[in-house]
Amino acid sequence: MKTFEELGVSGEIRRAIEEMGFLQPMPVQEAVIPFLLEQQRDVIALAQTGTGKTAAFGIPLLQRIDASDRNTQALVLSPTRELCLQIADDLRDFSRYMDDIHVEAVYGGAAIEPQMRALRKGVQIIVATPGRLIDLKNRGFAHLEEVRNIVLDEADEMLNMGFSDSINEIFESLPDEHATLMFSATMSREVERVAKQYLKDYETIVVGSRNEGAENVNHVYYMVQAKDKYLALKRIVDFYPKIFAIIFCRTKLETQEVADKLIRDGYNAEALHGDLSQQQRDLTMQKFRQHTVQLLVATDVAARGLDVDDLTHVVNFGLPDDIENYTHRSGRTGRAGKKGTSISIVHTKEKHKIRNIEKEIGKKFVEADIPTAEEICKKQLYKVMDQIVKTDVDDEEIAPFMQDISRYFEYIDKEEVIKKIVSLEFGKFLAYYADAPEIEKPVTDKREKKPQTDRQKLQNKAAKGYKRLFINLGKKDGFFPGVLMQTLNRYVGGRQEVGHIDLLDTISYFEVPEKDARKVMLQLTGIRFKGRTVRCNDADEGGESAGRKKAPFRRKKDEWRDMMDKRPHKLRGEEPDFSEEGWARRRPRKK
Repeated sequence: MKTFEELGVSGEIRRAIEEMGFLQPMPVQEAVIPFLLEQQRDVIALAQTGTGKTAAFGIPLLQRIDASDRNTQALVLSPTRELCLQIADDLRDFSRYMDDIHVEAVYGGAAIEPQMRALRKGVQIIVATPGRLIDLKNRGFAHLEEVRNIVLDEADEMLNMGFSDSINEIFESLPDEHATLMFSATMSREVERVAKQYLKDYETIVVGSRNEGAENVNHVYYMVQAKDKYLALKRIVDFYPKIFAIIFCRTKLETQEVADKLIRDGYNAEALHGDLSQQQRDLTMQKFRQHTVQLLVATDVAARGLDVDDLTHVVNFGLPDDIENYTHRSGRTGRAGKKGTSISIVHTKEKHKIRNIEKEIGKKFVEADIPTAEEICKKQLYKVMDQIVKTDVDDEEIAPFMQDISRYFEYIDKEEVIKKIVSLEFGKFLAYYADAPEIEKPVTDKREKKPQTDRQKLQNKAAKGYKRLFINLGKKDGFFPGVLMQTLNRYVGGRQEVGHIDLLDTISYFEVPEKDARKVMLQLTGIRFKGRTVRCNDADEGGESAGRKKAPFRRKKDEWRDMMDKRPHKLRGEEPDFSEEGWARRRPRKK
């Protein structure tokens, strides 16, 4: 691998990037930088998000700038204000030791007056969103007549966002002699169309394969029912205690709803979408970069330009319709040589999207099972223990309090103290998952065995030596395995042995040893559970319907009156007889 010096990077820029921690060039930089420094030609570079594209085009741009000339000599277009600010900050960092180099970011959603004042003074490089640049050009503050290099960063995304007309207008203002550099994660038809329209004799530089996903990213999906997507998201987040992730949603409304639910449930989360003010968005992104926020729930557009090197996961709460957007999402993780995971929570109607993405990026998705309550609790317990062991102790700071602390815990042994500490940190997970509903995996293959109906479950036979019992409580009553065991221990006494349990929405079935069946039925029948009278029967003797009598047919007088008003004789102008005698003739006879 070559060094930055061997690529031809100047000493001033090398000093700046070394202080930023860039010791060796990344593949896209090694391929693009020497080419742009040696030749003034049009280029299309295809490379994944997070592979060092900004330095790849930024370093050659800076070295070509004439610092003595305050006219605008280079232009960088980006799809979003966040990416615009990110690029401008990077270029300023690269040029830290270059004298008289001025870079200005201009973008919508912010006051235009400061941007006009900056352009009036003169800047050599403008980093802009297309709409704001055209506004400033029409007002006479952005002068593009001396631009020698124009960069379209995230070109595919700009075209997807409908900036085609704006880009056309900007190119019409450029001089004939200029070089166009297009950087994109994917080579879409739109990108090819723009390349043919505006690029002349261009060179294509591909780092990796066209349209492929990032090399260091694993792709995993969880198949759930649509109604269980949020529950599945919580389990996934809990299963990875050290997760630092962006959760992508399809719409602004869904983004806010998911973020609100996570915050309500005690997670460290924030929303990022277009309905927030620029100040709110900047504050949220700053907190996320500083790891003050652990989970960022965002739309595709809002998360553009959010470059965070140590992102552990990307979670697709809903798969995008456009495969290119999936490529951009997954490219947010697995940066700077680190491993990352792209997780997708999908339902049965989205499975075809998984197959289409696999074909496009040339990688296979791994189907995973939703973590069980036991697996999650183990992970969280290990996290608590790890935190306790790795906590740094400042002896001098706590020394004045140690005597009182030691006296307070004098009569509590070490094991008891450990239990209390772990319970304090770990208790909320135990409490939640003790009664948490199971997430059923939907049937995706018609050949798979379909879930049993209530009637089929009623007909199931108990295991040998066990009796199958029915109880008129189900999931909608908050009746889960943990609650069943607590109820049995409370009313039956002792530690009651229980076999297989089938929980339905309004009823349930469970097995107990035959010798205990009569005792369990007697003890549970008649008790009250959340305002309901409990009934427990032998499932083999009728279960739910045992002891019920068919209710006699009855209709209230007003129901008969409404029904009679709709009968054909009413249409013939005949009035029904509602006298006592007429009413008696219509009333069904009692058997």
